[in-house]
Amino acid sequence: MGWFPCSGDSTKKSKKKKTLLDQKKPTCSEKVKINPTVDSRKGSKEDPLNGGSNISAHTFPFRELAAATKNFREDCLLGEGGFGRVYKGRLESTNQVVAIKQLDREGLQGNREFLVEVLMLSLLHHTNLVSLIGYCADGDQRLLVYEYMPLGSLEDHLHDPPPDKKRLDWKTRMKIAAGAAKGLEYLHDTANPPVIYRDLKCSNILLGEGYHPKLSDFGLAKLGPVGDNTHVSTRVMGTYGYCAPEYAMTGQLTLKSDVYSFGVVLLELITGRKAIDNSKHVKEQNLVAWARPLFKDRKSFPQMVDPTLQSQYPVRGLYQALAVAAMCVQEQPTMRPLIADVVTALSYLATQEYTPHTRLAPSTPPRTKREISDKRVNGGSSGSGFERDQTCR
Repeated sequence: MGWFPCSGDSTKKSKKKKTLLDQKKPTCSEKVKINPTVDSRKGSKEDPLNGGSNISAHTFPFRELAAATKNFREDCLLGEGGFGRVYKGRLESTNQVVAIKQLDREGLQGNREFLVEVLMLSLLHHTNLVSLIGYCADGDQRLLVYEYMPLGSLEDHLHDPPPDKKRLDWKTRMKIAAGAAKGLEYLHDTANPPVIYRDLKCSNILLGEGYHPKLSDFGLAKLGPVGDNTHVSTRVMGTYGYCAPEYAMTGQLTLKSDVYSFGVVLLELITGRKAIDNSKHVKEQNLVAWARPLFKDRKSFPQMVDPTLQSQYPVRGLYQALAVAAMCVQEQPTMRPLIADVVTALSYLATQEYTPHTRLAPSTPPRTKREISDKRVNGGSSGSGFERDQTCR
């Protein structure tokens, strides 16, 4: 699935495009400074980024990337989508194996999205964000060079995997969910102003050794609201099934829009179902619409689980994971948790082992990092945590 434009143009149009400053690699505790006012239109036709002195990514000539992919041979192709094709390559200068995305000149990702992705990934560095090695902007060629992620995307493992591919067990699924949430937490809480990812979906979560997840594809990322602003207004772009309802209807984008998308991904991990599956009965085609009635009855929880897990999961862990997902996909954005609280809950669930003799997790989840005024992500004596909210009435 690719991007979709719906609604219309935003109510406010910025005269200047947003770029980034300060190429220092931050630690997790540091705030990343982002300057939203520098005009990213500087630069020549040959290289739209040559006006950006803060770009830390390496510039590759097209000839070198063509050689790395054996002239973009079919046997080097890793996948393709609305933006273009992704190839596996080996850089002759360093002998490094990389993934090279060649943008389709007629595709969905234009110069602006290309520019945003280079700028974002040149500045933002985290263990759960894919690393940008460099880019090529020779003439009308636009290519991005990333670190190679040997296990492919989460979508490859979760939806219609080949028979010889091992299915993800429960603990691995929770580990992937927790890692993806940590990537979002970095964008929301460490970047300053915060960054709204806007394109979270299974195909954009790449897996490294040990199923270590990293968020990729930052062409749709937007700088979040600052000061007294509650949202940013923008043209609606995203993937059907993952887009938050209030954003799809109004074009008003907030950090909680990302939280909704994350809830959809978490539901996919739990159920094994796709966000949108037109092959199913009409009432089951939309994952969130199918799940919402089931959230209200704990007895329905076991029938929501991916059957390929073969009942090998901790029951309490299932209840808590479904509670997190249910809160993330609340229709009202103010009812969704902060991503930092989601990280706390899922980091705990990722440590829980399934044992055949008892499917119950042995202990109670820890407190969250921060409290929400009317609910907490994990249980509390006030009765406002996941233990109560897992029925989601």
